[in-house]
Parts: sequence; C-alpha cells; structure tokens
Amino acid sequence: MPVKNRIAEMHDEIAAWRRDFHEHPELLYDTHRTAAIVADKLREFGCDEVVEGIGRTGVVGLIRGRSDTNGRVVGIRADMDALPITEATGLSYASKTPGLMHACGHDGHTAMLLGAAKYLAETRNFDGAAAVIFQPAEEGGAGGKAMVDDGLIDRFRIREIYGMHNSPSLPLGAFGIRPGPFYAATNSFTITVVGRGGHAARPHATVDPTLIASHLVLALQSIVSRNADPLHSIVVSVTSFRTATDAYNVIPETVELRGTVRTFDPELRAHAEMRVKAIAAHTAAVYGGRAEVVWEQGYPAMVNHEAETGFAVEAARRVSATVDPRAAAVMGGEDFAYMLEACPGAYIQVGAGEGANLHHPAYDFNDEVIPAGASYWVELVESRLPVG
Repeated sequence: MPVKNRIAEMHDEIAAWRRDFHEHPELLYDTHRTAAIVADKLREFGCDEVVEGIGRTGVVGLIRGRSDTNGRVVGIRADMDALPITEATGLSYASKTPGLMHACGHDGHTAMLLGAAKYLAETRNFDGAAAVIFQPAEEGGAGGKAMVDDGLIDRFRIREIYGMHNSPSLPLGAFGIRPGPFYAATNSFTITVVGRGGHAARPHATVDPTLIASHLVLALQSIVSRNADPLHSIVVSVTSFRTATDAYNVIPETVELRGTVRTFDPELRAHAEMRVKAIAAHTAAVYGGRAEVVWEQGYPAMVNHEAETGFAVEAARRVSATVDPRAAAVMGGEDFAYMLEACPGAYIQVGAGEGANLHHPAYDFNDEVIPAGASYWVELVESRLPVG
C-alpha cells in the first residue's frame, strides 16, 4: 500500500491519540475534552489559524500552503462524538465512561485527520489552504448542520469539502465511493395506539391496542412492497414495541411503536410520511381504536457531487490498489449531507477489514487503517491544490 512515508513513521503516535480518544468518549455536542485536545495539537503543529466553537464545539484549523495564487481552500472533515453504548471489548484502553463508547470509529477519524494535519503543516506542499474540520454530534445531533449554520463554508472560504468513514465491510485499506446519492435520508416515527384497556379474560369488553399495533407492524411493510417503485430504495423498520403494562392478565390502554424510514428520493420520502400516517390512522380505526403519529425529519440524503467524486477516486488510487468508484449505496444516515448541500464535495469509505460491525459493543477501530486514511487526506489536498 503506497502510503506516505512520513505518515507511516507517525503511525504509532496517531494510534496513541486514537486510543486516548477511545478511552474518553464524549456524546453529541459534549465533546469538550476531545475538541480541546484537537485544538491544542493543531496549534502545536503550527496551523495558521485554529478556531474553536464552530457549531458549538467544533474545531477548524487552517493550514496555508507554500503559495496561494488563487485563494482556494479545500475542507476535510472528521467527526468526534461517541455513542450511548456500553463497551464490551475488554481492551486496555476501553471506555472509562460508563454507558458511552466509540462504537463507530470517530476516534479513528479524528486521529487520522490530526495525522494528516501534522503532515500538511510540516510540508505545506500545496497552493492555497487546507481547512481541517473536526465536527461534534454526527450521531443524531446534526453537528454538520450546526457548523454550516455557524458559517463554516463562507468564513473559511471553502470551495470543496470531503469526508471519510471507516467500513468493516471493506478489505483493509480499500476504498469505496459513488457519485450521487450515497447515504440515505433518515426519518423516525412514534405511533401511539390508543384503545380501551381491561381484563385479558374479557377481550370483548376492550379495544385491544396490542392487536392493532401487531397489525400495524405488518401493514407498514406495504409501503415498501406496494407503494414504492421497486427501483427506488426504501426501508421501513419498526424497532420498538412497548405496551403500557407488563401484567400478563391486563390488556393495556396504549401501545407505542417506534421505527425508522430510510429513502434516497425526496418525493418517496414525502410519500412514505403520508402513508405511515394514513396506515396508522385507518388500521386503528378498523379495530375501534385510534393512532397518534409523531414524524421526525432526520438527515437528508447524502449526495456526492460528480466531479469531486472523481477527484476523490484519483486520490484514493494513489494510496490503494483497491478502489471501487461505484460502491453500493448505504441505507444508513450521515450528517455530512448538510455540508454537501452547502458546498461541492464527496464522501468516501475506507476499509477496516474484518471485525465487529459499527455500533456494536465489541467494535474497535482498526489502527491498521491509519496509514491509508491519513495518506488519502494528504493526497487529496495536494492533488486538489497543486503547486505551480
């Protein structure tokens, strides 16, 4: 794997940063310790500007190249936040914060971008400037939107922006990307089914919300099978079924369903919302109950820009012999979508090899990914901002 020699020399140092972040996970916007360490290191590396508090707890470092003939700025972004999961790795550097862990590799993303920042600040072999962006609250908090709303793009005059995520489903050091929609739009719903409770031995004297909710779980799948064009991807998943009582001899008054809808097409996204609400209302009415639906808009679909995807592919091919430019679309959500709505750019996956899946209690970022990931960042900046 033709990684940068200097990055290879820094491998152990970057891995040590990563393991420190892993040991001290922070949730959503409460990334105060991580952000402070990032800012201190960027200053130590000699970044020309270090700005804290962008998007509440985000950090941006600006590194100017050896020349600046056209004022171009390329942004490269990593996420810093962890997840509310109890770690089950048994590692010596396992989370010291009960109930929190880095189960998605944001510790590795942050460390790799720091490694690239150190290299870029040492060499400055580019014309223009690189903005290294460290974002909080990717895991459901829309930290990407918060940074954009706080002036990220205009303040630093960013004209291209790029993101990266590790992927345990790809071979170690391989890259995967695609132009157009890559990660899905996310929505969540809560359906409260209201019936009339009573004794389980007298169901005829009740309106059973458990029965209604059970029919709803099945009926909602008709959105996928009968309301969506088979060529347009959509996922409808009911992920929680809660009754108002745990007693074996009581029919409850209410049952709550929770779930998620994932789409790429904006029209299908709006249609799915309409169908969830209609199916819930009419299914409940058939059995004499009613349904209250709360629909929450999540992240928009993350759409890679065509030209910038090509630039990312070229940079990845200088690092790895295995680059898939037409990788499969992902039904997971990613708030880098907001940055790509505000600025041309692209998002890529880097292979982490075999291991536990993302968001699993046994997951740990594979430190062997570091040379490929950090080298990709450097290649991208140097190729997009060539000297002379």
